[in-house]
Amino acid sequence: MVARVPIVQGAMGIGVSLSGLAAAVANAGGIGVISGVQTGFREPDFVKNNLEANKRAMIAQIKRARELTDGIIGINVLAAMNNYKELVMTAIAQGIDIVVTGAGLPLELPELVKGTKTKIAPIVSSGKAAAVISKVYDKKFSRTADMFIVEGPEAGGHLGFKKEDLESGNFKPLTELVTEVLEAIKPFEEKYNIKIPVIAAGGVFTGQDIAQYLNLGASGVQMATRFVGTEKCDADINFKMAYLNATKEDIRLITSPVGMPGRAINNSFAKRLDEGNIKVTRCYNCRIPCDPRTTPYCISDALMSSVQGGDGLVFAGSNAYRINKIIKVQELIDELVHEAEHFVK
Repeated sequence: MVARVPIVQGAMGIGVSLSGLAAAVANAGGIGVISGVQTGFREPDFVKNNLEANKRAMIAQIKRARELTDGIIGINVLAAMNNYKELVMTAIAQGIDIVVTGAGLPLELPELVKGTKTKIAPIVSSGKAAAVISKVYDKKFSRTADMFIVEGPEAGGHLGFKKEDLESGNFKPLTELVTEVLEAIKPFEEKYNIKIPVIAAGGVFTGQDIAQYLNLGASGVQMATRFVGTEKCDADINFKMAYLNATKEDIRLITSPVGMPGRAINNSFAKRLDEGNIKVTRCYNCRIPCDPRTTPYCISDALMSSVQGGDGLVFAGSNAYRINKIIKVQELIDELVHEAEHFVK
């Protein structure tokens, strides 16, 4: 199972990257990733029967992706979610190729995929995190991760950095983080006599960017923001237009109720968030920890609204303002590969 193109399509939830986008990327030679966050948001019993609705929808999305492509399909499930294990096991039972996990250290993930062909790809933001995961996998499961995705400070959505550091510029660039992770996993590559692919993520926008990380030693890149500007992105056209209409000044940091900073596009929802003018009206019991009595807003409602074209939270990477047209997935990947070939050493 080797991708023809060194591009992993980053998962975007809720519902921004489902089977349509993931299959299109896989058909173009990359790795397509379905978002496993509240996948069942369109199911009629989503509010009353959240877990079953999400499992049912996840199965449907994976099956649809399989009908559309024979390429590599992954699922992204956040470690901080309630029902993490049940959702991962649901995807594995459907023969998903890769489980990608961020928002925490997925230290028990090897046990879940044991005896299957499913690969595991933790998302990390430091060499230290990669080392911790590798040590646990080595000691408890006598194995390594199949891939590490290194997500830097320019990514969209939730970020594994302190908000004050992001605002002050006090953070390591992605190039340094990738180098850190490459060094951190070397002892485990040597022990198991394998090459663990390291994927650079966050702010990767052009083919030249891709070449930069390949030249640094990464095996590929993860890109999410660029794929919003494609026909197969599963979000409403109004969500895509938010990217096309954004200026550089519109890309901002928000405070998420999950306790992490996030990068999003400034809109009426973000402004109401600044004013504290949002009320939590229901709870989906979707993350750990969450107290609806004290949380400033419901992240699920905010994301579900925007993906359907309403007023909500529009997560976006730092380069979202550079998207100026909606194109085919194949056209985008061809453009990226052609440019990268000129710069790879």
